[in-house]
Amino acid sequence: MTPERLLVIYMRVSTSKQGRSGLGLDAQRAALVHFAQTERFQIMHEFVEVDSGKGHDALDRRPQLRAALAHAKKHKCHLGVAKLDRLSRDVHFISGLMVHRVPFLVAELGADVDPFVLHLFAALAEKERTLIGTRTRAALAAAKVRGIKLGNPDLQNARERAIQQIRQAADARAVEVIPLIQQVQQAGAKSLREIADRLNAQGILGPRGGAWYATSVRNVLARGL
Repeated sequence: MTPERLLVIYMRVSTSKQGRSGLGLDAQRAALVHFAQTERFQIMHEFVEVDSGKGHDALDRRPQLRAALAHAKKHKCHLGVAKLDRLSRDVHFISGLMVHRVPFLVAELGADVDPFVLHLFAALAEKERTLIGTRTRAALAAAKVRGIKLGNPDLQNARERAIQQIRQAADARAVEVIPLIQQVQQAGAKSLREIADRLNAQGILGPRGGAWYATSVRNVLARGL
């Protein structure tokens, strides 16, 4: 059996609101945990950043990425991200990271992708970002010429409806999994962490379709009160 290798993981969300809510972090963490288990890596430390990631000088604004690089270099291990855009969509930025001589792994791409292929994916991502921006500006300009009023006057109502739907879905999921949590508790699991570990071991998907964590168990139980 192949021995486990060490892995430092790095996760990034783009806004402080996402950072406070954990939106996006659970999905990234679940992808990295699954990748580590599949490829026999042992996650030794995780770093979380809240930053847009834009620009060639993004590393200067991302102390957690600098710390993750230093940690991985010190322990001579890999640095893992869920998707390449969690590092950047900028080719120059990705190239600059290579200078640190820390091997990168992207869970979405698999463990066999070498630095040259990462450059190619980064170039494609950068081109895609440019095309999307160009098309969006052109579409908005054309709409303005036609006299279409830009913006959505009913945006607040749409947002409230979306939030309500999310809450209803979360309540429905809580109704489904609370009996499973109770079974795990009756089997001897006491702490939130123990409950999460047993749910993961049984292959039960978390509230957002990924892994269970102590916080997600707590949130589900709170909805059942």
